[in-house]
Amino acid sequence: MCHGFRREPDPSFFVSPKPGPRSQPKKSAARNSIVELRKRNYSVYEISDALKERKIGLSPTAVREVLKAEGFAPLPRRLDEERPDALRPTVEPASDVRQLSLAPRSFETACGGLFLFVPGLVSLDLELLAKAACLPGSKMIPAAHALRSMLALKLWSIERRSHVMPNVADEGLGLIAGLNVVPKRSFLSEYSSRVGHRQVLKLLTAYHQRIAGEALFEGDSFNLDFHSVPYYGEHPLVERHFVSMRSRRQESVLTFLAQDSDGRAFCYSNADLRKGEEAEEIFKFIDFWKSAHGALPRHLVFDSKLTTQPNLARLDKMGITFMTLRARSPKLIQEVELVSSSAWRTVELDVPTRKFRTPRVFETQARIEGRNFRQLFIKDLGHEQPTILLTNDRRTAPAKLITRYAQRMLIENALSDAVRFFHMNALTSSVGIKVDFDMALLVVASGLYRILARKMRGYADAQANRIFRDLVDMPATVTVAANEVIVRFHRRAHLPIIIDSGMLDAPVRVPWWSGASLRLTT
Repeated sequence: MCHGFRREPDPSFFVSPKPGPRSQPKKSAARNSIVELRKRNYSVYEISDALKERKIGLSPTAVREVLKAEGFAPLPRRLDEERPDALRPTVEPASDVRQLSLAPRSFETACGGLFLFVPGLVSLDLELLAKAACLPGSKMIPAAHALRSMLALKLWSIERRSHVMPNVADEGLGLIAGLNVVPKRSFLSEYSSRVGHRQVLKLLTAYHQRIAGEALFEGDSFNLDFHSVPYYGEHPLVERHFVSMRSRRQESVLTFLAQDSDGRAFCYSNADLRKGEEAEEIFKFIDFWKSAHGALPRHLVFDSKLTTQPNLARLDKMGITFMTLRARSPKLIQEVELVSSSAWRTVELDVPTRKFRTPRVFETQARIEGRNFRQLFIKDLGHEQPTILLTNDRRTAPAKLITRYAQRMLIENALSDAVRFFHMNALTSSVGIKVDFDMALLVVASGLYRILARKMRGYADAQANRIFRDLVDMPATVTVAANEVIVRFHRRAHLPIIIDSGMLDAPVRVPWWSGASLRLTT
């Protein structure tokens, strides 16, 4: 600047004003209107909306600048009755079972497909489940009604508790829960904090006893696995675990899950885990199954990191058949390489859709903790490195063993479905107990979806995401009559499947509707 000033032939010591208009046309044109509206107690946002109706586009910030120039101070916070008449969010009533009305009326609901689960909820007898688990409740929202509300939201694929607010005005959702309206997010968020792990175990035990008549859990074989629910906050009590979807270790809540291989439904969960307790979790599941069914599980399938080798010897002593993989250590890899080519034999897998159907197998013995186990080296299974299968099943043919372990992918698929549809990874919390109760609800919800899928032709093996999209996500007209509730489904492409299931025009008495019956129709 000094260099330029010295070399100016006629330097100017003062800045010359720039040519152009000295006023703001929009603000000037709206100034009188803004002052008039402020005198009527309008806020800057209401003034901006009123100006838009008069074809004057002025933002709330520009309105605030005009008012400041005119000497107006910001408005103090006003009561609703002091504000001008305008569209506002409605205030829904609080959930109260005493306010449930079964007066004759008719209404539309977006959650019509949820009524397909009502017969299953009646069979479960949630009153008995809530009582057995000693779940908390109140006069306004008893324990069974709270459990039914949270289960209905899980069945409707609500991602987070805060996302329930757009559905609180749906009369159908409240009717399914047996309340005037479904509880709001404040109640739902608090409720999980009031349920401990012992109550969760009692709830799952009672659930198994009630579901026994549905033959949902055959109990012949189980797939076991861990899943890390990521936590995106900062909390000193949250530990770091490996998160497969991120392929890295990060803060997360470790969850153990068991799946019945025949029923394909989750039968057990535990999110109340800390580091160092992972290896013993398999025995907690065994204890749970024995207490719920009076017998030990017959067959367990899991990967190499689920438990330790000494625990494999414990399983063998207990007489429980298991199947797992061994980690490919350099010593084992060298042992595989020393096997002569003539010692390998080819087996054929009875899986027509599989690409690699003829692997080569070499069978040997492995001694672990003083006990002998059956060990299979497997090549040509689609992996660069050989697969090493370890089991105490000494009778089953190698081809069937390989096929059964390949079916362990069912739990991987179920976990993927739970992440997508039941939003398992959205259950983030620094308190593992809260996640623990949500995982128990996921177990019950997955079982209800499997029971519904069996009734629908062609959907026995379908995942919950597809069942919801085709059959459950459906509006309906609900008519409350004298002694029954009639749910009339709207026409949809997949409605003939529901008609063919035999669920229509088969009344079911619903205890929480004062004995009124549910009748589904079209």
